[in-house]
Amino acid sequence: MIMWLLLFTCLFWLIILIDAAIGMRKIDRLEDVSVEMLDDAPLISIIIAARNEETGISASLYSQLKQSYPALEWIVVNDRSTDLTREHIESIRKTDARITPIHIKDLPQGWLGKNHALYQGYKKAKGDYLLFTDADIIYQPDTIEKAMNYVKKNDIDHLTLAPNMNVKRFWPKAFISFFLFGFSFFKRPWMANVDASKSAIGIGAFNLVSKEAYESIGGHQAIKERPDDDLMLGVLLKQKGYKQRMVTALNHLEVEWYATLKEAFVGLEKNTLAGLYYRYSMVALAVSGVFITHVLPFLTLFSNSELVRMLSILSIVLIAGVYMQTVHKMTKGALKSLPVLPVTALLFIYCIARAAFLTAYRGGIVWRGTFYSIKELRQKN
Repeated sequence: MIMWLLLFTCLFWLIILIDAAIGMRKIDRLEDVSVEMLDDAPLISIIIAARNEETGISASLYSQLKQSYPALEWIVVNDRSTDLTREHIESIRKTDARITPIHIKDLPQGWLGKNHALYQGYKKAKGDYLLFTDADIIYQPDTIEKAMNYVKKNDIDHLTLAPNMNVKRFWPKAFISFFLFGFSFFKRPWMANVDASKSAIGIGAFNLVSKEAYESIGGHQAIKERPDDDLMLGVLLKQKGYKQRMVTALNHLEVEWYATLKEAFVGLEKNTLAGLYYRYSMVALAVSGVFITHVLPFLTLFSNSELVRMLSILSIVLIAGVYMQTVHKMTKGALKSLPVLPVTALLFIYCIARAAFLTAYRGGIVWRGTFYSIKELRQKN
């Protein structure tokens, strides 16, 4: 039985390695984009939804206000914050007239908070392009200028940038690197860059879309109860036939996604079940799959059977190859986490199981201080 599982694992990783080696070549780097003066620089409306972001919003906004791109406006939406987010927004607004603040006090029925906040921001936007971004992202001065040059040169409707995950502590960094590892080979983000493919992508750190395309899919009204709104925005755009690209921007965008493992486990509660279609059968399948393909080869490495040991070694070599092809190119410093991959795989299994248990126990998810029932989320999935 063990030998057959290892044979399956070897074949699985060999296929993934070939796919990733070819696929990652389809993902460009923002660092390689040359900047040219645009004849007619379209106005970009930067829309930010912020809830209890007092620790990061000022640094993020100041980095955005230094952008070299000439035609920008900011719609900063304070989504029912209970900390000093409002005060930070208002203080910065006084220094730059391009900022329009919106302060939301109540959440209408049938909406997730962030989605509602972004939609309210859109309604105030004057730009031909909309940039949805998070309240804790740090920008380099030429980020948006390079992004718009890429949009124009490639004639695309939607551009999403993958930021560098700047995590100071080892274990949170290792866990997030593993999350990106799984995301890379499971979601195959490079396929979003293939126009004929149905695969799509969207990353909350940077979703730049033409207003025309955004409005044609129904905006955030069409995904009002999706906790994975950033991804679903890209999915709807691709379904409508709009041209999209994902580009890495490791030297141009940066975020400390989760500072601790606890923050990561709590933060991923909302996404874990969404990615598994809110089905507990999918949870069981995911847990089993991760254990067999990521953990088992490291356990059987010490088997008495020479064949089992050889298959284990081959599996581990293939895993390392996929890791270097994918996550190494998705975030800086990921290779340091490779030796503890089986441990981070077990942490990921715990994360999935924890999210499933809490969702079942509560009857739904808690996101940004608001409860959403599993029944309601399944209906909208």
